Amino acid sequence: MMKDELLESVAYLKNKGFEKPEIGIVLGTGLGKLVDSVEDPIEAHYNHIPFFPLATVEFHSGKLVYGTISGKKVVVMQGRFHLYEGYDFLDITYPIRVMHMLGISKLFISNAAGAVNLDFKKGDMMLIEDHINLQGGSPLAFKGVSEFGERFADMSEPYDLDMRNKLTAIAKDLNISLKSGVYASVVGPQLETRAEYRMIKLIGADAVGMSTVPEVIVANHLSLPIVAVSVLTDECDPDNLQPVDIAEIISIAEKTEPKMVKLFQELIKQL
Repeated sequence: MMKDELLESVAYLKNKGFEKPEIGIVLGTGLGKLVDSVEDPIEAHYNHIPFFPLATVEFHSGKLVYGTISGKKVVVMQGRFHLYEGYDFLDITYPIRVMHMLGISKLFISNAAGAVNLDFKKGDMMLIEDHINLQGGSPLAFKGVSEFGERFADMSEPYDLDMRNKLTAIAKDLNISLKSGVYASVVGPQLETRAEYRMIKLIGADAVGMSTVPEVIVANHLSLPIVAVSVLTDECDPDNLQPVDIAEIISIAEKTEPKMVKLFQELIKQL
């Protein structure tokens, strides 16, 4: 059933000119500006793509953009889906499957996250080296999953080591600070309590957010190499916790974004 839907989504996009993209990119909250560097863009709004979910978060724009960055064909997801919008794991990860069927061979992911590691500060970027799934489910837990890949997907190295090493070297060359750490994914949309931040730190996470992990699980299931970067938009210090200011979070993401765009552009060039 899902295969038929995917084929219809892919046929629609190919018909619009989405031909053989090499790299898929998922843009997180406040991180939509990368599309400005796409040359000769072709856009497809989610509400026009058959069987595609709709972005319901006000700062997620809701379109796929196809074109060229650094000489490579890319398809960029401007606006992603979350459990907290009422979607299920299959909805959230549907676009990853679509991009894979279009032909991508690498996946870049970005997100906005809270810094649980207190050595990290607002406006820092963190290369995700591993993750902890606190979302209470899996995008692979459905009948017929074996049609798409091995049911018991290996997660020993979910983030591609080669691309991580390249990105670390690029950051050094460009004199851009890039931390490295573990990302924990929760359901949301409420932010964490002091006790929850303490727990998340205790189990080994450096940052916490509400996305990314389901997409990464599906990409691993499809044998798609991934690199992911968190823009850290707030400091989650349980002993000095301030009420959350969403406007400030968006503003910090937007200020840090040009650095992330530079890193992604350079990595695309090197692949």
